[in-house]
Amino acid sequence: MTEQTFVLEGRSYTGMVFNLGNMPLLVVKARKGYIACAYLDKMSCEHLGDVAAFVSNVKSFDDLKHAKIKCMTVWAEEMGIREGMSVKKALEIMDGLQ
Repeated sequence: MTEQTFVLEGRSYTGMVFNLGNMPLLVVKARKGYIACAYLDKMSCEHLGDVAAFVSNVKSFDDLKHAKIKCMTVWAEEMGIREGMSVKKALEIMDGLQ
């Protein structure tokens, strides 16, 4: 696992990369939740009560910056995160900026 700073339009987040198999597992931590690639299971995250949103087909943080939210836990949805939303907007909501 490597940890690196993920910067999106001047805001810094903690990004983690796990090289597991054919694609890396990417996670970006915000203040009130996280965005991850589809390697993580939404149902498990919901069971744990996580505020989480998911993207797919990303191999790098550069890809993640341009991705759209594919699905989210019920708690992320209650915060206002929606399918098709930009990662930037979802992170702003998770940081309490919206």
